[in-house]
Amino acid sequence: MKEENRKAPKRISQTVLNSLKGGVVPRIGLPYIAVGRKSEIEALLHDVDIISEGGASCRFIVGRYGSGKSFLLQTIRNYVMDRGFIVADADLSPERRLQGTRGQGLATYRELIGNLSTKTKPEGGALTLVLDRWINNVQSEAVQESGLTPGDPDLTQAVDRKIYAVTASVSELVHGFEFARLLSGYYHAYVEGDDVTKAKIVRWFRGEYSLKKEAKEELGVNIIITDDDWYDYLKLFATFFRLAGYAGLMIMIDELVNIYKIPNTITRQYNYEKMLTMYNDTLQGKARYLGIIMSATPQALEDKRRGIYSYEALRSRLAEGKFSRPGARDLLAPVIRLEPLTAEEMLVLCEKLSQMHADLYGYPRRLTTDDLVTFIKVEYGRIGADQNITPREVIRDFIELLDLLYQHPAMTLAALLESDEFSFAKSEAVSDESEEGFVEFTI
Repeated sequence: MKEENRKAPKRISQTVLNSLKGGVVPRIGLPYIAVGRKSEIEALLHDVDIISEGGASCRFIVGRYGSGKSFLLQTIRNYVMDRGFIVADADLSPERRLQGTRGQGLATYRELIGNLSTKTKPEGGALTLVLDRWINNVQSEAVQESGLTPGDPDLTQAVDRKIYAVTASVSELVHGFEFARLLSGYYHAYVEGDDVTKAKIVRWFRGEYSLKKEAKEELGVNIIITDDDWYDYLKLFATFFRLAGYAGLMIMIDELVNIYKIPNTITRQYNYEKMLTMYNDTLQGKARYLGIIMSATPQALEDKRRGIYSYEALRSRLAEGKFSRPGARDLLAPVIRLEPLTAEEMLVLCEKLSQMHADLYGYPRRLTTDDLVTFIKVEYGRIGADQNITPREVIRDFIELLDLLYQHPAMTLAALLESDEFSFAKSEAVSDESEEGFVEFTI
């Protein structure tokens, strides 16, 4: 990535360090601290090339808590936006699922649409921007092709024909007729300066109409987006975004563990059935210009009683083959299992963070490479660290250490690492997190 050799702006450095210290992945600034995962990124970017040519892809990223699943998702998110994709991401929760009886599936759809992001609007909320850009592009193309000037009635007809060509392509898909009708309605409201109608159509696209009667009275369409069919509309959006000049749509769904945690067996199975539908569509050519990446813990995937593998149709599709093993994983398979970062990669990451911290607060970097090696050895030398420690824990400790050394110049690294408080905090962290298990690191 281009940014990795440049000094990060202070605004980005502040966001990155604060996010990592809080145990969450920053949405900006990742290229400045990206380390490892080269093979995984290359495998996922191969999918991106296929998607941009009209294909589709569905992948599962599997790793223990804190192993870097969310970091990899955010890294891919930045890559694909640079390549002209629109990205929609959402974390599942008790209120957001793939399928539900009280609107949990629709809540996931709303989250995805609310988080629509482009290179020029990476923070989300890009739906209106995309619709307006589409119309502006169509108008510009019509002017160039016809040589007519804005305001000419013939130009309006030329634009109408181009709009119709897009909506006709969309209308051939499931639920496409109403979707295309609303796209056309948005265009005419845009031309006429009717902001009220535009807002109503955007509200429909966001899945915010709860009654068909209301949608019929306000927009003249007989359907609304529901818990059962929300995924069909993502397929429609993927096709439309391509026709609007983007490379395609990439959907990222994190925290599949929340499906694993659903206590009701039937409800879990309905969610896995929806997951199967999404997976099959991408393999069977029923979706175009659409990529789906989901992330889960090993237990949420492999538990044959409650996990994804409890649904036999998914287990038979996703189970690892006989020849793949740690250190030689098949990264072209549907499931990408994250390998632990090496000690060398963690050292490089700590060097990047140390320099970023020094640049942000304007002091000469104090920690040498030998200091960083000592820190890593101490972290992984704790009792149980070989099974329980993760990059998240190491990074959080390291940033706290940098903060303390900056605020208390008389302190030394050796004194902090040998303190009883540090030992107690580490033993607490290991015992609190041990339920799920973590990634093994070696020095």
